[in-house]
Amino acid sequence: GRRPSNPPWYSPVDGNYCLTCGSDKTLKLWNPLRGTLLRTYSGHGYEVLDAAGSFDNSSLCSGGGDKAVVLWDVASGQVVRKFRGHAGKVNTVQFNEEATVILSGSIDSTIRCWDCRSRKPEPVQTLDEARDGISSVKVSDHEVLAGSVDGRVRRYDLRMGQLFSDYVGSPITCICFSRDGQCTLVSSLDSTLRLLDKDTGELLGEYTGHKNKEYKLDCCLSERDTHVVSCSEDGKVFFWDLVEGALALALPVGPGVVQSLTYHPTEPCLLTAMGGSIQCWREETYEAEGAPG
Repeated sequence: GRRPSNPPWYSPVDGNYCLTCGSDKTLKLWNPLRGTLLRTYSGHGYEVLDAAGSFDNSSLCSGGGDKAVVLWDVASGQVVRKFRGHAGKVNTVQFNEEATVILSGSIDSTIRCWDCRSRKPEPVQTLDEARDGISSVKVSDHEVLAGSVDGRVRRYDLRMGQLFSDYVGSPITCICFSRDGQCTLVSSLDSTLRLLDKDTGELLGEYTGHKNKEYKLDCCLSERDTHVVSCSEDGKVFFWDLVEGALALALPVGPGVVQSLTYHPTEPCLLTAMGGSIQCWREETYEAEGAPG
């Protein structure tokens, strides 16, 4: 699927910063509650499709249409390293927990692992089991979770040196771990989200009602794993009760595609992206607050 612009990201430690990227080839760092722009990061040659921050907020990584993976210094705004090697656009990037390695997933069907401290141009590892493009990658302290257009969720257990694969059957747009690390949430182009037991692959829940047939859209779990949350192509964000599977709320955001969302790490606060703007929503009522335009 295509992604028009602007995946938001909350700083994982405290939720005080928000990172956006998009078709203007830049990354932008914001204070999401005040809606103030703190810094712009320029250095990509084409649209930026994904970006992420390190655990200590000192570094950023990004990837996009120029096939490059970029490591940034937050404070100076400078490019620290530019990693090249993917044969197609980079859909997704993540740091490992220590922010020593960047993992990047591409439409070239590979995940590449780049050592942030090394001067060598090639990746330290390439994961090439997928049969089609990589749409989404997430990382835990000892696992890499990957979603692919080939319809499979793959989990690499780095401690055990094992690969586990679950077949969903529809092109996957987004995957994530539950906050407790026991489950994986999978979004796919059949307008369905599935909650899987991480270890057994057992289907624990299905969530429908939103529209996702064409775009790479985000999904996530709320800050306490109580609700499943998804973007939708009909201008809404959908919330389901995780256990019951019932639709709890369809939040109207606007007239376009809600491409991206992210949840605050500790509070009931949500960022969404539509077109060129970011919306900030607070509390259970989800009233829109002022946000960067």
